[in-house]
This record gives sequence, C-alpha cells and structure tokens, in this order.
Amino acid sequence: MIEYVIPHNPDDRILRRASTILKNGDLICVPTDTNWVFIACSTKKDAIEKLYKIKKENTQKHFSLLCSDISMASELAIINNQAFKYLKKCIPGHYTFIFEATKKMAKMIKASKTDKEVGIRFIPSTLINKLIQIHGQALVSTNLPDGLINKSTEEDALVYSYQFEDNVNGLTPLIIDPGEISFAGPSTIVDFSSSEIPVVIREGSGDSVIFE
Repeated sequence: MIEYVIPHNPDDRILRRASTILKNGDLICVPTDTNWVFIACSTKKDAIEKLYKIKKENTQKHFSLLCSDISMASELAIINNQAFKYLKKCIPGHYTFIFEATKKMAKMIKASKTDKEVGIRFIPSTLINKLIQIHGQALVSTNLPDGLINKSTEEDALVYSYQFEDNVNGLTPLIIDPGEISFAGPSTIVDFSSSEIPVVIREGSGDSVIFE
C-alpha cells in the first residue's frame, strides 16, 4: 500500500503506523536523499535478515544506519572526540560515515562480524528524521535494487512509487511517498574507522572539502 505524505510535514498517523510495522519485524519503503530504500528496525534481527535476502549479492557490504543525532549514533558506533567535531560541522548532510561498530550493533549486522564496521547516516530529510523520532530507534536501510523498478528508460531521472509498487508487494506492507523527488546522488563516504583522521573513500554529493 502507498501512503502519500507532505515532505516537510508528514502525517504523524502514517509515521506511527510505519513504526508499528517496523517494531513487528517488517520492512517499509521510503525515499532518502539519495535513493528509494527498504528500512528495518535496528533492533530486529529477523528484519535485518530480510534486508540481506533483498540484497542477495554483496552481503558483506555495509548497510546504512539512519540516525537522528550523534547521541543515537553513539549507541551503534564508536565515535571519538575528533570525529564528533567533524560531524557537528556537516550533519545533516549527504554523507555516509564509516565507524567501528559497538558490540551491540556488531551482533546484528553480518558485515560487522568480519570487519567490525558500520555506515552511519544523518539525512537532511524531514520525513526520515520525523520517522526516526516517532520510532525512537535507528533504522537500517538498503537501496531498492534496480531490478525492482520498472523504468521506461535507463535515463529516467525520477523514480515514482508506482514504478515498483507491484514488485515490492511481497516485501513490504507500506510505501511512504512524499511525491516528486529529486535525489542528490550517491553520498560522500568518509571513513573514521581506522584513525582519528577522516579518509574520504568516495566523492559524492556531500562536500568533502571539510575533511581535507
């Protein structure tokens, strides 16, 4: 089912229903700043397993953990004082930050069993941040696979929920659609996992000058 919302003022009733779905161990589908994604509750291991089945390939690749603030992220990742100072300058933004996972999170994410790392995002999206606020916990996300989207051409700049609604019916009971979306493009990935000095490992839509 598609629920349409106003991007800057999404209906709390819809978001509360989404939170209930997540707490029950199911997935929902929403757009972020970079793509349409499936999201799961970060405390529901069975739901995270569903994300792995959707990914199929590259199961050792990091999921993105969507957080509303640094305090929430600190429960999932080890963020030192130097990293904290950098984050305060650029969040929310179009970034994915790689950190060493806390023991709590390492038990939930397969990728962390080998490399002990997680990707953290603070997204400039009222819809996402209000959902996290109502849900009260971080969300785990993975991009909607291209194979599920019925594009009319490969160059389609915009993706609408009707283009994949039928394809995801068995994967999620709810799609939240804020209307026409212009994605910023892939996020800039910054690695804080190996030293206090940040390392930009992918240039993307977030300004990387701050980390030079």
